[in-house]
Amino acid sequence: MPEGVAPPGQRARHRPRAGAETRDKAFLNVPYDRRYERLYLAFIGGLSAFGLAPRATIELAGSQRRLDRIVRLLRSCRYSFHDLSRVSLDRNLPATPRFNMPFELGLAVTTRRDRPHDWFVFEERRHRLMKSLSDLNGTDPHIHDGEPEGVLRALTNALVRRRHRPTVAELSAVYRDVRRAARVVRRDLRAQSLFEARSFDELVMAGRISAERRIPSLRRRRRVRRRYFRSTPGIG
Repeated sequence: MPEGVAPPGQRARHRPRAGAETRDKAFLNVPYDRRYERLYLAFIGGLSAFGLAPRATIELAGSQRRLDRIVRLLRSCRYSFHDLSRVSLDRNLPATPRFNMPFELGLAVTTRRDRPHDWFVFEERRHRLMKSLSDLNGTDPHIHDGEPEGVLRALTNALVRRRHRPTVAELSAVYRDVRRAARVVRRDLRAQSLFEARSFDELVMAGRISAERRIPSLRRRRRVRRRYFRSTPGIG
């Protein structure tokens, strides 16, 4: 586990500030499978390094219709990140393409009509989006080449206007911390998959703690949280 990151189940959750939540949330729309795992961890680490809080549909639970919960989650986020690189047929029978990612991108596009929301499209290969989703012609996807380093590089281009602007070395360090945290999550939670609600929550927490330790512009958040813990009985 990265230095300063407590084991799963031993971390105090910080009470969110009312006005900051939507501004700092980032909806993550990616494939949920083992082959994509390294890129998934890179997105979590990279977004954390930019001071964003990743959110994803794997968190959703409850009796309300799933689509309604997705829309509510998406509308609570200031940003969304959509990887449309998984265009091949699913290996499991019956062989089918995956429509969840482009569908959720469409929801993000409509979200922007009535509230501030910036969405970003990612792809593994150049020019392929022009064929797989021609309605987005004129939108330049961020190409990650199927590598974690490519995801981190693409995020620096997508988020060039963010106040927090980590260096490549800082991004890589946070990503490595999240990868180490993933190994601890598998061991301590006996998790079969990192694409589960509890695993995702632990990875996001590890990314945030690492980013606040490694990124100078995020260290103030850590100091504020410590003061909050010291001043609030029963927390810390």
